[in-house]
Amino acid sequence: QVQLVESGGGLVQAGDSLTLACAASGLTFSMYNMGWFRQAPGKAREFVGMISYTADSTTYADSVKGRFTISRDNAKNTVYLRMNSLNPGDTAVYYCGATVNSAAVVRTYRYWGQGTQVTVSS
Repeated sequence: QVQLVESGGGLVQAGDSLTLACAASGLTFSMYNMGWFRQAPGKAREFVGMISYTADSTTYADSVKGRFTISRDNAKNTVYLRMNSLNPGDTAVYYCGATVNSAAVVRTYRYWGQGTQVTVSS
């Protein structure tokens, strides 16, 4: 049974930093590209960024480029999302996903975590 479990969310103030983690089990983690998405209330799930299965390539949404960094540790089956300079617009539930594709499209992701809430106060 595949499981992706996000952790690290919480309530922070604008300008703060936060690191999310996504621990994977039940799949060959090193064979999957891993993505981070977020969903704010009343909005569609949107792409935040992704990292290739070899960790040699990352892609980010324009809205987070320069502020967020994705990394992974294949030995620990874990992918991370480091978020700096957070602002209220970053408030959302953050999800990690696993895909064998390279597109930043929700439907191409095979597995999803349950999400972790990030709330940024002004």
